[in-house]
Formats: sequence, structure tokens, C-alpha cells
Amino acid sequence: MNGIPANEPTFRESVDLMFNRAVALMDLPPGLEEKIRVCNATYTVRFGVRLRGQIKTFTGYRSVHSEHMEPVKGGIRFAPSVHQDEVEALAALMTYKCALVEAPFGGSKGGLCIDPREYDDHEMELITRRFAYELAKRDMIHPAQNVPAPDMGTGEREMAWIADQYARMNTTDINARACVTGKPLNNGGISGRVEATGRGVQYALREFFRNPEDIKAAGLSGKLDGKRVVVQGLGNVGYHAAKFLRDEDGCKIIGIIEHDGALFNESGLSVDAVREWIVKHGGVSGFPDAAHTAEGATVLECDCDILIPAALEGVINLGNAKRIQAPLIIEAANGPITAGADDVLRAKGTVIIPDMYANAGGVTVSYFEWVKNLSHIRFGRMQRRQEEARHELIVSELERLSDHLGDKWSMTPDFKSKYLRGADELELVRSGLDDTMRIAYQAMREVWHGREDVTDLRTAAYLVSIEKVAASYRAKGL
Repeated sequence: MNGIPANEPTFRESVDLMFNRAVALMDLPPGLEEKIRVCNATYTVRFGVRLRGQIKTFTGYRSVHSEHMEPVKGGIRFAPSVHQDEVEALAALMTYKCALVEAPFGGSKGGLCIDPREYDDHEMELITRRFAYELAKRDMIHPAQNVPAPDMGTGEREMAWIADQYARMNTTDINARACVTGKPLNNGGISGRVEATGRGVQYALREFFRNPEDIKAAGLSGKLDGKRVVVQGLGNVGYHAAKFLRDEDGCKIIGIIEHDGALFNESGLSVDAVREWIVKHGGVSGFPDAAHTAEGATVLECDCDILIPAALEGVINLGNAKRIQAPLIIEAANGPITAGADDVLRAKGTVIIPDMYANAGGVTVSYFEWVKNLSHIRFGRMQRRQEEARHELIVSELERLSDHLGDKWSMTPDFKSKYLRGADELELVRSGLDDTMRIAYQAMREVWHGREDVTDLRTAAYLVSIEKVAASYRAKGL
């Protein structure tokens, strides 16, 4: 699987190993520990779709890991490698992820075993709608019970089809749009959802760099500005993370790894130019302003400050962990570091900002979208102009003062326009995401630095989230 050596645990086993490492440090009753560990239910659906004059049978999964809170939440991925173990591991990760960032959901995940590149748009719509139908009639898609989102191989388009399919089947459900998140903006979506996971990675790094003790632990110094970054995978997450870090924080993106090799340029790459090249040519080969290597994985091992694996599971494994030089790794993808590699890297002193926290921007903004759908009003609609009116009062007083003082004092040139602008939906979403990432990071680092038996952020993240899930079960009376 994804080139992981045979002597390593699978992704599912890795999640279990990390769970075990955390609960060994907790005082949970054995029954409760088992209740949190196990996947509650996995539905396998096999359905036929008439395509090209014959019936083609597809296999899909929807796994529910924990219903300590409902609805349960988690993406649906379309990939030929989808299988039950992977879906269950991802569902477990969703439970812990939602608990960590205080999104009031249980964990779920879905997958359809399909290569989307083999079908045209119309065929993909038929297949997606039929999969949605199979799940919805079993309440595996429902605003109050199970709310999917995009994942690998799916996006706004598929979410719009799923939402429409659910609405057709539930014509009187006023909250039908809340049955799925990650929808297009003109179909009940929310501003900032597409960029959310990449934006969350940026906010996670910003928060890390606000803590001198943590920067020192990674053997780094200073701020984000000027840091040399390598990104593996320039899909939605990797692209937005790299773009924001480069444009807004002054990072240098020196390496970009894709399926057909890698680009390297010590003086920095233009993320937008590389992205445009990939869209046009299907890969990074031939990109003019950088050195190209066909062996993309070797660039994972190059000398850089921050490594961002943003695509596949298991790209850092026992086969290459010893050669990874980055002192700080932030897991923008799910499970990019295997359990074996995690041990090797921790022994080396590498600081890893774990996936459970680092890529939680997606589910956080999905939560905002779900709330928006249930409240039937866009964020900022009620208060924006009132905010502007109050600010106008202050600005007019300052202008009066400026006139009175003449040359002695005047307002900074762009203060008025900046201060007068009330927050729109995008600004409110970013503010909510930033707040979420800051609070969750502080909860993790408190455990990381506050307990002698916790030496890394991943264990800290599991401890924080499992404790929250346990508290929910106790409150329920379990």
C-alpha cells in the first residue's frame, strides 16, 4: 500500500498503536477504553449502475466510529485503493479530530472503490447519485445523523450531487442542505471552505511559531518569515497551505513533490505558476523555473526547515525516516507518517505537528457550514452594517479631532477604510478557524510540556481528544 514496507503496520494498525500509546497514560475504565476504540458500524454497499450499455457494480463503504455526539462527520473519498480497513481508520481519526477542535460531531468516513479518471462527468454523476441514494436510505446521509464532506477524489461538484439526491428523497426536510458540507457557494456552501484545510495548516504553523519553547524544541529560531518549506502533494490542501505561507508569511517554498517527480529551487518556487503548470500538463515535468527530478521521494529527504506532507498515507515510513532532515514536519494529509517512522523521527528529535490537529481546518469550516445551513442565514448578514455604523461614529469623531489639531495630528492614511469595513462571511470564517486552531494547539502543548510522560504532540493530541470523548460518554451515563 503506497510503497509502505511489508514489515510496517497498516494505516489502521498505526492509528490503533497511537491510540494504545495514549490510553496507556490514562486512567480509563477498561470497558470505556474499548468502547472508544472500536468502530460502531461499517456499512458496505454494492450497487449497480447502467453504463455504456452494461451494468457495472461498485463497492462503497460508510463507517461510523463513534456516536458520542451526533451527527457523525467525515469525508467520502473516491479512489481505487479504498478498502474497509482504511475507511475505519479514517473514521477513528475523525472522532479524535472533532473532539480535539471541539466540533460537536462523532467520527465517520466513507469511500467508493473507483478511479474517477475512467469515467466522464455524466457517468460520475450517475454513480455518485446512486451511491448517495444507497447511503441516504440507510440514514448514512442525514443532517442530524451523518454528514459527509469532500475527501480525496471528491469536491464541491460531488457534494452538490449528494445534497440534491438527499433533497429529492426528503422533499419536506427543511434542513436538507445540511446533509453534507463542502458544497459550492451558490448551493448552500460557505465562503472559505475550499481553502479551509490549507488555511488551517497555516494557522497551525503560526500558532506553533508564537511559542518560543516549541520553536526551540524543533531546533529552529525566529519566525515563519524566510523558513524553507518542502510540500509533498500540490492538491487542494498542499496548494493552499503553500500559497498562504509564501504570500502571507514570507516562507520560501523550495521543493514541491508530485506524482511524476519533484521540483526544487533553493531561491523559492512560485506556487501559482506550478499549480497552473500541473493543471495544464498533468504533472510537474517540464516546468521551466526549477530543477526537476523523476525520483520525487528524494526531495522529502532534502535539507529544509518545514516539511509538509499533504497528499498520501505512509509517504514517510521505515524505508526513508532515517534520512528525513526536516526538524519540523506538519502532517497536512491523513497518516503520512507510519507508526514505525514516527518512532524513528521522535528518537531523532524531529517535532511533528500531527494530522489530527494539522488538517482539522476542513472539518472546522464544515462545522460552520452545517451551522449556516441549519440557521438558514449567511454569517455576517445581521451584524455587518451595524458594526460599520458604530465604527463610523468613532471615525467621524477622529476626523473632527484631526480638523481641530490641524498639522499636529492626523489619522494614518488607510486606517479609515480598514476600520470601517465590517466583517463579511469569509472574514468571520477565517476568524473562527484561527480561534479554533489556537485553542486546540494550546490544549495539546499544555499536555506536551506539562507531563513528563508525554514527549510529543501526537500523544498529547490523542490524550486531549480521548479525554473529551470519554467525558461525553460519562455525561451520557455510559
